[in-house]
Amino acid sequence: MDKAYEDQVRMARQASQAGQLGDFETCFVHFERAHDLTQRMMGRQTYIHWMALVASLCRRDFREVVGQMSRMFASVLFSRLWVPQGNTGRTSVSALKPMPVPEDQRDLVPQINSPGRCGAIAAPWLSADRPESPRGHVELQSLRALHEKPRPMTGALLATALAMLCAVDSNAQTLNLASTQLPQADGGSTTIFYPTRAAESAITRGPFQISWAGDAKPERGNSRLIVISHGSGGSPWVHVDLARTLVVRGFVVAIPQHSGDNYLDSASPGPESWVKRPREVSSAIDQIASDPRFSPILSLDAVGIFGGSAGGHTALSLAGGEWSPARFRDHCMQHIREDFSSCVGFTTLLREGWLDGVKVWLAKRIISLRFSDDAVQRHFDPRVKASVAMVPFAADFDLQSLAEPRIPLGLIVAARDVNQNPAFHVEAVRKVCEPRCQLVMHLQEGGHGAMLSPLPPLQKGTIADHLLSDPPAFDRADALPRLNGKIAEFFEKALPGQ
Repeated sequence: MDKAYEDQVRMARQASQAGQLGDFETCFVHFERAHDLTQRMMGRQTYIHWMALVASLCRRDFREVVGQMSRMFASVLFSRLWVPQGNTGRTSVSALKPMPVPEDQRDLVPQINSPGRCGAIAAPWLSADRPESPRGHVELQSLRALHEKPRPMTGALLATALAMLCAVDSNAQTLNLASTQLPQADGGSTTIFYPTRAAESAITRGPFQISWAGDAKPERGNSRLIVISHGSGGSPWVHVDLARTLVVRGFVVAIPQHSGDNYLDSASPGPESWVKRPREVSSAIDQIASDPRFSPILSLDAVGIFGGSAGGHTALSLAGGEWSPARFRDHCMQHIREDFSSCVGFTTLLREGWLDGVKVWLAKRIISLRFSDDAVQRHFDPRVKASVAMVPFAADFDLQSLAEPRIPLGLIVAARDVNQNPAFHVEAVRKVCEPRCQLVMHLQEGGHGAMLSPLPPLQKGTIADHLLSDPPAFDRADALPRLNGKIAEFFEKALPGQ
């Protein structure tokens, strides 16, 4: 366990000293893992919270600073008495909430019986028969006292200390996630995720079990709005994990329903939808601006856009990219075998059989007939000041229009993407725009479905399973929290809060 703890602290230091955008989130992942390993060790617990406090100051996350100060105090008072097993030590969760221990650390962390409420915590220690605290190995001689039976503490003193902890935790706790929907003029709905102090409850949306506070009172965060453009046939629910990360940082998130290319209506995907999508983003911003619940807590002079796949196409358009349906046609005429799914979507696959030639011939015929319009498509919204495109469809862009993005542009690459061959899409954009754009993250083992979190259930053997399932070596549980954190930090830097 000592080596595991030292490794986590070392990696946290390396991440915090690297000084690159997003490294603080990696740093905090290692803090959380070190915190799990040492919950009964007062010295180490306090040190972890101190390091987390310093890192929070460096990234100007003052909510986390306040939360870490309270947790330093708590680690001194309660490490020997009671700890909530698995708690990450972050301000994003209550300091009193037990949580699952990461699977790869379960053998290193002793089991702890941990009631979940203040009264239950205090009860054993206010009685005459107090249990001994679990023993744990601590290297330093000065920490040997941690293994001894706790000294008696008066009921009044303990109750007062516990009340202080609960009060501090309540004030320092990070914002919760709330959600509501705004009707669109085209009959769809824009889903809003936003900060609140209200308690969350379990919600079912399709196959997903999600937690949020429905239609709760908004709480002012950092005054910034992020619009998420969903992928082709997409829903808002597959972006809840990213939305939560952004909301915890103080952002409001809006996800417009793209007409004719969403999970309820997939009648017109591809270029027909791509023409409308940037305008739908602008309409979503207008909706927010006119809503009396959100307009007072937002400054809409600087809005961010995030999108994956077809949503990534939207994000590139709003960053200054220019494209045309005819360029889509030309790409597919030249590269349809190497980039088949990008051209035909989820209709069929090439399976290295005699039918492949028929599929290619038929796809080319349909594409050449439908997509002959060479009118250049562009959209400018002066309110959009930062963009992140993940696994975008990009082969139909005039790459010179993205060589110098008009706003800060971040790119996310999934190297194992079989839906959109990165060489024709995100890597082609990256090649012309670096260093004027930024690689937010390179998912070496990630596939196209890495943009979806939570990932919807995929029926084995289907086209969707082939195109969206994670490659075998992709560690979703490790990669996506870090990715979401890096996206949030990109927007924090590009869109300073007020």
